[in-house]
Amino acid sequence: PLGWLTSRILVKPLRALVKEADAVRSFDFNFPASRRSPVLEVDQLSVSMSRMKDTLASFFQITDSLSAETRFAPLLERVLFETVKIGQAQAGLIYLRESDGDRMEPHGLVVNGTSRALPSFDLRGHELQAPQSPAWLQQLSNADNIVTTLGFEQAGDLQKVLLALECPRVHLIGIRLHNRHNETVGLLVLLLADTGNQSDLEKLRPDRIAFLQAVSGAAAVSIESQRLQAKQKQLLDSFIQLLAGAIDAKSPYTGGHCQRVPALTLMLAKAAAASQDPAFSGYQPTEDEWEALHIAAWLHDCGKVTTPEYVVDKATKLETLNDRIHEIRTRFEVLKRDAWLSYWQAMALGGNEQHLAELRNATLAGLDDDFAFIAQCNLGSEAMAESDLQRLHNIAQRTWTRTLDDRLGVSWEENRRQARTPAPTLPVSEPLLADKPEHLFERPEAELIPEDNPWGFKLDVPRYKYNRGELYNLSVTRGTLTHEERYIINHHMVQTILMLSHLPFPGHLTNVAEIAGGHHEKMDGTGYPKQLKREEMSLPARMMAIADIFEALTAADRPYKKAKSLSEALGIMAAMCRDAHIDPELFGLFINAQIYLQYADRFLDPQQIDAVDPASLLVKAGLRA
Repeated sequence: PLGWLTSRILVKPLRALVKEADAVRSFDFNFPASRRSPVLEVDQLSVSMSRMKDTLASFFQITDSLSAETRFAPLLERVLFETVKIGQAQAGLIYLRESDGDRMEPHGLVVNGTSRALPSFDLRGHELQAPQSPAWLQQLSNADNIVTTLGFEQAGDLQKVLLALECPRVHLIGIRLHNRHNETVGLLVLLLADTGNQSDLEKLRPDRIAFLQAVSGAAAVSIESQRLQAKQKQLLDSFIQLLAGAIDAKSPYTGGHCQRVPALTLMLAKAAAASQDPAFSGYQPTEDEWEALHIAAWLHDCGKVTTPEYVVDKATKLETLNDRIHEIRTRFEVLKRDAWLSYWQAMALGGNEQHLAELRNATLAGLDDDFAFIAQCNLGSEAMAESDLQRLHNIAQRTWTRTLDDRLGVSWEENRRQARTPAPTLPVSEPLLADKPEHLFERPEAELIPEDNPWGFKLDVPRYKYNRGELYNLSVTRGTLTHEERYIINHHMVQTILMLSHLPFPGHLTNVAEIAGGHHEKMDGTGYPKQLKREEMSLPARMMAIADIFEALTAADRPYKKAKSLSEALGIMAAMCRDAHIDPELFGLFINAQIYLQYADRFLDPQQIDAVDPASLLVKAGLRA
């Protein structure tokens, strides 16, 4: 019985230790600690097991907190606070490697449990192996960690830290931070007051240093991941701005558009986030949502890289790569020469000089007047009345004689279009303004958009890609663009959405395409490319629409139109608000928060900034003043 009782006393703590070990193996660090044992070896094993469990729990808690931090500056601060606490140090300092060199720059400082500003301590960067670097740093360049003692004289630029600690001597623990490729990414420095007590040696035990090094290794991986992510974001942002700049540079008529729209969108978004209006109470963007809005605003016109420059810049109705008004003027010149030839031929046959001169002069004056009318129509600066269209068709019925083959010296593509009709016998009489079969460019099958397309595009796709007919182009009633060219301009939104939809954005940026692709939609569902209504659009997408319109109205770098003043632009937008083209609540915010003035002060010519009556604008827009 005595042997049985003794074995029970010995075995029971061992069984408890087995259960505790199984709990640790399952990452359960809250399992109750084993009871002390009267057997010395078993008791020591129990104490070691408890310490191991506490160490592992502390390590996993720290690594979890470091991996959970998504911002770089708070991450560095947490690394410092955690390691200072583990090391029971009075101060901690972190250096990070800059670029590809060996220079280490200070990035964070904790003194007596408080984060401190670096400039007030005059901390400098150092080269790892430079002769002028502190001795402890040179030692650390050849070791993973060092433990040394510094007096005030040897502290160098750490002297102000020692003064803040009110300690003339400190123990310094230096640990190199390695990345996954075993490259040094930074240094972690802990300063412990040298009190001369035995407790100091306890804090500098090898096992304590090993634990600090393990924690710093996890911190180094987190730091490297954050820096890589930050560099990737910088690269993406630079590429986005490069693309936006290229789009603006492609067309001198839209210079700066892709830079100004993001600035205005951000102003409006900040005002909405700060507004107390119930309409915007739910709009409190997270950091990820601000990033998505930033990217969408900069990429809102990325599809314009596919839009032909001569369509974007089309300043007259007959302009393609050149203005074809010159061809028509040449035909008028031919007709004027014909008038003179007819005059001289009739004179040679004995005709009445006075009558022939009057007829010649009337013909020449009529041709001059007709050409001046066509030239005016070509500008597209005013809407064409029905009488103007009738006169244009009457002029087009006049003919001129061509004696040269127009199928010589042209591209094979144009020859293919000309082959739709047989070649006429020369000389041939042709209309003064021609709409020829070769003026029609067939649309490739790949450019057709089926009704059941996965993106929800709802566009009236013209049969032809281009219609270069002269009479057809001159008959455009408003502006300079034909139906086909207007579709090409509008198609940049389709391309924007397609391009952004194919980019592998991370989860928090999946709505970039929706925000960027909605700035030409209208609240009543008559916009493009999806004919979305207000309730089908996100608030940022509706912000983009207002920013895009206001920038376009006030832009001074469009040679085909004069920049609007503030009052003119806002008056037009108030009418658009009344017609349900733009969001009324956002337009009200745009006026009440005076965002138009913030934008004007930064981007508009002072001559454009005139008096604005907010109350009358809100009334005109159908809103409460």
